[in-house]
Amino acid sequence: MTAYERILATINRKPTDRMPVDVWLTPEVLDSLRAHTGVQDELEVYQKLGVDKIVWTFPGYGKSDNFFDPNVEGNLNTWGVPTKKVISGAATYYENLEPPLGNFDDPAQLDDYPLWPDPDKYDYAGAKALAVRAREFGFATIGPWVSHFEIYCMMRGLENAFMDLISEPEFLEATLARIHRIQMDMIERHMNELGDLLDLVFISDDMGSQQGLFLSLDIWDRFFRDRLTEYCNLIHQHGKKVLYHTDGAAHDLIPRLIDCGIDILNPIQHVCPGMDCSGLKREFGDKVIFHGGVENQSILPFGTPADVRKEVLECIDTLGKGGGYIPCSCHNIQAGTPVENVLALIETVKSASIS
Repeated sequence: MTAYERILATINRKPTDRMPVDVWLTPEVLDSLRAHTGVQDELEVYQKLGVDKIVWTFPGYGKSDNFFDPNVEGNLNTWGVPTKKVISGAATYYENLEPPLGNFDDPAQLDDYPLWPDPDKYDYAGAKALAVRAREFGFATIGPWVSHFEIYCMMRGLENAFMDLISEPEFLEATLARIHRIQMDMIERHMNELGDLLDLVFISDDMGSQQGLFLSLDIWDRFFRDRLTEYCNLIHQHGKKVLYHTDGAAHDLIPRLIDCGIDILNPIQHVCPGMDCSGLKREFGDKVIFHGGVENQSILPFGTPADVRKEVLECIDTLGKGGGYIPCSCHNIQAGTPVENVLALIETVKSASIS
């Protein structure tokens, strides 16, 4: 089977020749795999390692009055949020700076904000070119990236965003409505442009901390349930699957996510309360496909290859029992992680028996 066939069979609960393996990587880890394999092209790296990579097809945002290079400090992302490049040890990442909606206090002010993204200006053709190339390598595809609360937090500021859940519901509602409509249009354009070249749509809204949910289920129902359902319905109308990402202790939210229509849950941060792999499989294994699971806060970066093999096999024996699981790192493998541990993840999955 090709990687594409293996991924599609798994998410449709059909037999496979072996369990698929995906990896999420920071650029630094990808560079270490380039050095290990001796090839520079990212897709060639995955092919050489035998990874069943689900390739990202994020559409860029075309050059326009509100497009800035995010690699330059103080420039803006797609939603008009200024960013700062930060180097910490071996890692490079970006922090959001002053939130552009931080001082707003009236929904009417939203009409005057000049940097709302225009769905017409996303680079759908570029995303399609990425998808074509992924298919040439025999890979499945995912994209774009859409969110509700994560975008709201970056535009409004984290403290304001959480206060708004209680004290400024009208402003929150009005802003979420704009974010939602822009992204509904963008998702549909993306799916129409890519057609059969797109397999999964990625929705990311972190709702869990290391100890519990960020917000109450009543609040989630009020502001996010119907919007997520509308996303899922649109995606399913186009024959695509929904991969939903939330870090942390999200157990109590999972039944609602399933009711909204998600097909695949990522990243399964099983070190958090309520996220035990066996328990998740027992409760939800017949309702949702699991993606992720392999612990990357301690085992992948700091363990030995033997520790990684043990962790991967435990995930396979629990989340993968009876199928419905794509082993992958639990979020991005971080800078400084030994190449040997990344290889141990990949090779352990490839050699595992299917239960």
